[in-house]
Amino acid sequence: MNRVKKLTRKLYRDRIIYFMIAPFIIFFFVFVVIPVVAAIVLSFTDFNMLQTPNFIGLDNYRSMFLNDDVFMIAVKNTLIFAFLTGPLSYIACFMFAWFINELPKKVRAFMTLVFYAPSITSSIYVIWQFILSGDRYGVLNGALMKLGLINEPIQWLIDPDYMMAACIVVQLWLSLGTSFLSFMAGFKTVDETLYEAGAIDGIRNRFQEVWHLTLPQMKPQLLFGAVMQIASSFAVGAVPMALNGFPSTDYATHTIISHIHDYGNVRYELGYACAVSTILLLAMMLTNHVITKLLVDD
Repeated sequence: MNRVKKLTRKLYRDRIIYFMIAPFIIFFFVFVVIPVVAAIVLSFTDFNMLQTPNFIGLDNYRSMFLNDDVFMIAVKNTLIFAFLTGPLSYIACFMFAWFINELPKKVRAFMTLVFYAPSITSSIYVIWQFILSGDRYGVLNGALMKLGLINEPIQWLIDPDYMMAACIVVQLWLSLGTSFLSFMAGFKTVDETLYEAGAIDGIRNRFQEVWHLTLPQMKPQLLFGAVMQIASSFAVGAVPMALNGFPSTDYATHTIISHIHDYGNVRYELGYACAVSTILLLAMMLTNHVITKLLVDD
């Protein structure tokens, strides 16, 4: 009873704080928590959006791993994207942020815009489709043929031998977004006096400064950037569908997001789509847990 009274008094004392954060909490529960819980529940049903969901237990999950060959292709492609674009884009975000942070103020502001702009540009796929066009008028094909490296145009966006590589390049180019900005902000939080103290203690070059001084001071930004890169690398789907069409040739760039789109928006098998979404959520949570353990000391 005493605990209830203490909690009541605390809630009343801090009522202004709770009132201020109430809109965020409400939106978070309505648009994040409730949809996630609903998707997990629907993953155990047969639901086509027209009839009442029919509980079928683990049938969706059994079918997913035992009977759905395309899902296994999607898992393989998603893992390729995640393990290539995730770490590479994370390192690229940090390195570009480090280099740009060393520039003069006005130049730094301009270069930040240049590197961040691709992640928010709506017409970016049109540009890459022009660059990777499969005829001799495509920028890449034209350059390679002019240099004598190829004799005929390469179908970058149709040939399964090149589709994955093309999508990975575009995904990496688009990855300089939120993580890049968080690293730029993180460099500004580092106390400059640490570098002076480090020079006295024996640090002799910029790489030692980054490893021994900068990185420990940027753990919050590093963790945030890692979480964002995990989410973007596992949730890749827009790039392959925009560049290679849907479905892609021989499912060469078919990802888990593409599979969810197929069953949820094309076939209207919402129960199965929710089951695939749940597996993707668990994979992202597990990876996020591992990364958090590596970046945050217990």
